[in-house]
Amino acid sequence: METKTTAGGSKSFIIPPEKPGLKIALSVIATLIAAAVGYYLYLPALNPKSIQLWLYLAGVVVSFVVFLAIFSGATRKQEYMPFVRRKAFVPVIIVVALVLTMLVGYLVGCPLFRARDYSQLLSVNNAEATDFAADIEQVDAASFSKIPRLDEDSAKQIAPKAMSDLGDSSTVSQYTVYPTYTQINYKGSPVRVVPLQYANIIKWLTNTSRGLPGYIIIDMANEEPSFVMLDEDSYMRYSPAEHFGKLLKRHLRFNYPTYLFGEATFEIDDNGKPYWICPRLDNTIGLFGGTDIIGAVLVEADSEDGDSVYYGIDELRENPELQWIDRVYDSQLLVKQFNYAGKYGEGFWNSLLGQRDVRAATDGYNYLALNDDVYLYTGVSSVTSDQSIIGFVLINQRTKQSSFYRVSGATEKAAMGSAEGYVTDLGYQATFPLLINVDGQPTYYMSLKDTTNNNQIVKQYALINVRNYNKIGAHADSISKVLELYKTALANNAPASEESGQAAGEDVYFSGKISDIRTAVIGGESTYYITLTLDDNEIAKGEMSFRTTAAENESVVFLNKGQWVKILVKGYSQGTDLLPINAISLK
Repeated sequence: METKTTAGGSKSFIIPPEKPGLKIALSVIATLIAAAVGYYLYLPALNPKSIQLWLYLAGVVVSFVVFLAIFSGATRKQEYMPFVRRKAFVPVIIVVALVLTMLVGYLVGCPLFRARDYSQLLSVNNAEATDFAADIEQVDAASFSKIPRLDEDSAKQIAPKAMSDLGDSSTVSQYTVYPTYTQINYKGSPVRVVPLQYANIIKWLTNTSRGLPGYIIIDMANEEPSFVMLDEDSYMRYSPAEHFGKLLKRHLRFNYPTYLFGEATFEIDDNGKPYWICPRLDNTIGLFGGTDIIGAVLVEADSEDGDSVYYGIDELRENPELQWIDRVYDSQLLVKQFNYAGKYGEGFWNSLLGQRDVRAATDGYNYLALNDDVYLYTGVSSVTSDQSIIGFVLINQRTKQSSFYRVSGATEKAAMGSAEGYVTDLGYQATFPLLINVDGQPTYYMSLKDTTNNNQIVKQYALINVRNYNKIGAHADSISKVLELYKTALANNAPASEESGQAAGEDVYFSGKISDIRTAVIGGESTYYITLTLDDNEIAKGEMSFRTTAAENESVVFLNKGQWVKILVKGYSQGTDLLPINAISLK
């Protein structure tokens, strides 16, 4: 029995359990076992810049105290608890020290103190609006074959169709499509490559010795999936769908114990050989801030031993033999770094108070193929207004080269709403826009999908002008037709549809009684849809539909069903199903 003198001079008794040394030794052994199991499952990098390592160490120390309480019997007999508390003094100090270290590491890398460093993570070249036409190749009917028509949701719907190439149903049933769809350039075409995974744990047990038999390629331009069967001795043996030592994350950790890794992406080289591109991260500001990529490990997915090699970021950028790699930098990381540059360029407090020249990426991004590389595209808006863009940015996902083009116009969501407005009666949904160059004009390209029963079937295509999204656009059932209509719309400054066969005509006034008026918020703007029962008019009879926004025609806010109005449509084309209103007034 031990005694302990309290601060007031009184004595308290500490009753140790039987064989206290053995109980402590058992606790240490149990802690080591738990630490080994925890490391195998949790896989923290043995790197002081890994917050997972600090949490792991704190968990190991706490587990010792828990095991000591169990082995000493303190969980059953409270009289042993003072003994446990005394022995826990040092572990508690260690945990406090770990927490304080994490706190200090965070503070020294906090944007409050290091705003300038955050703003320099991504160097953005400020291009002129006129540079867009020179940097981005113009598209024509032929080059549209290299532009993706599908988004990721559509790709997910058609990918399983390629599984039939595996063989009979008993073979196909062993695997399913892994839920990752990497967009790359492959032999000059935009494709998404998709690995497989085992259908369930039982089918993993019966097939893991051989591995995964191949992967799926989805041609994003012709909307066709195909299955690539690997040689039997070259099945994919390392992937996120594996377990134990073949699990990609575990394979990387045991071979590169100190590396911080980002999200691995699946790619194929020019010969169709599958790889996992595993970016190596570094926290460049303090302990945990300023995450950037300093290299990547390439793992041969079809290697029996999971052969891998590490390349620094400079070699990934400059080695022509590695140019087939399209995705080194993660999309979300690039958007985050761009936002840091736009937010903290003039200091931390300016980002909150004055907000001079503060800008941010819009909500969403897409990919553009340029010069055998994949560029991330996103619109850029001022933080004081998210109703329109002030430009857009293109960032190379292999080299991180970036250019900002200052062009005012519609946000992607506003353009999607404008495209969907053409087909309101059909209920089609627009894909997230892809930026292209048509006759030197920045243009949003979208597919219009029928999402009934989650089919994700592309039915039409739309082109919307970035600068004049409410006035210049076109939609049609074919790529060639929508391009023809859009070019005519550019020339005439009016929307076009396939039904009209033309884009512009005379300026026409329509008068009649409002039989229906509806409102929808699209891209942050109030859009009004008016159905007019026409009075005697030599051009049209019956009912016609029109659309406008409150920003374009403020008086529309005060209109009601049953009122008689006069509507001006510039460049009217017969057959157009939803006409833009250039001016409206009470009759």
